[in-house]
Amino acid sequence: MTDPIADMLTRIRNAYLAGHNTVKIPASKMKLEIARLLEESGFIANVIKKASKDKEFIVNLKYLDKKPVINHIERVSKPGRRTYVAATNLPRPLSGYGAAIISTSEGLMLNKEAKKRNLGGEVICQMW
Repeated sequence: MTDPIADMLTRIRNAYLAGHNTVKIPASKMKLEIARLLEESGFIANVIKKASKDKEFIVNLKYLDKKPVINHIERVSKPGRRTYVAATNLPRPLSGYGAAIISTSEGLMLNKEAKKRNLGGEVICQMW
């Protein structure tokens, strides 16, 4: 697998399209942090980290009136083409109603937090 983060986002997208309540994702520190940010921003219900020997975690998906909370989720910066932005050019998906995850020098954070701290970095993904 060349892009594990894209695989994670695709698993979440496909689980929403299939109407599942949970999805299993192979664990890594980066993917757990992305899932934590998705939970913090209200796009997923919660993240359950299983025992360390399983090397995977479970994401409980969130629905409102039987419709998925996430309508669109995409990987922006890819292994073949990295996308970096300055603090002044941070993305505002769906005119601020969506969110973007930025990898900054101080760790992963949502675009709104990066804007507050005046940090730029690599745009990992965006969703609305």
